Amino acid sequence: MKYFCVSIFLIAVYPLCAAAGKTHAAKYSDTVSADTVKTDTSVADTNTVLRKQSLTIGVNYGSDENFFGRTGPIKFPFMSMDAIYNTKNGFFGYASVLKVLGYSPLFDELDLGGGYSYKPFKNFAGTVSYTRFIFNKDAHVIKSGSSNDLDWNNSYNWNIMKTGVTLDYLFGVSHDYFVTISNSHYFESSFSVFDDKDYLTFTPAVNIILGTQNFVQRYSLDHDFLMDANNIYTPPIDEPRIAHENAMFNMLNYSFKLPIAYNRPHYTLEFAYKYSIPVNVEGALKNHKESFYNLTFYYVFY
Repeated sequence: MKYFCVSIFLIAVYPLCAAAGKTHAAKYSDTVSADTVKTDTSVADTNTVLRKQSLTIGVNYGSDENFFGRTGPIKFPFMSMDAIYNTKNGFFGYASVLKVLGYSPLFDELDLGGGYSYKPFKNFAGTVSYTRFIFNKDAHVIKSGSSNDLDWNNSYNWNIMKTGVTLDYLFGVSHDYFVTISNSHYFESSFSVFDDKDYLTFTPAVNIILGTQNFVQRYSLDHDFLMDANNIYTPPIDEPRIAHENAMFNMLNYSFKLPIAYNRPHYTLEFAYKYSIPVNVEGALKNHKESFYNLTFYYVFY
């Protein structure tokens, strides 16, 4: 809990201090898209769902599957296809299909969800959503230790930076609680690349994740055939310590991310680099510092 208290203090104080300096007006996204922090399988990292009726289709490549700051015992590069449908009154629905490259299943994961976005006053926005995770029986991604997610995301734009706090409750196969805190800043180029209809954006961000990690324990139990080859540890019945520590609310991950996007009126091409620092890793699932790379293209139909 000491990490949680320190994190909340930093979130409350730092933006207020930073806002005292000279700033320029930053473009503020109206609402938030499907998951962009807890997993690297979403449609680009712009955190934007338009406040009008629209359909967004995206294709994404990722160098490794990452779920709440945890990865599997080996790298799982993947491709995913995503769709988000937004209504004028703030309701949205989304679907995502993920395929781990180099393995036999036709698909490894199907996510279905929906929610509501709101903006009660200037510079403050949020979403509440539910997602159902459906996995192929042969899927090896670490996310397969979970089955349902309730997500509540709120963000405030201080102009010098945007602060977001996301609460997640995972239930079903395993039960976990998470708090994700992010600070980011949106930069938009003052120049065009090819014509007056395109521009570049940069959104550097620092994120921390706190929570439990029972899903890691569930993953090790479901994939015991990987134990010897890939250092996944399943505790014997007379050794409950690891399961107990997985259930403790603790700091899980720090990460630094830099998305760079080329934008036109209807589509975006984005490259994102993220450096992840996992902490308090339990058992023998040897997560370590890792660089992640994502390349995403998405198109918006109005």
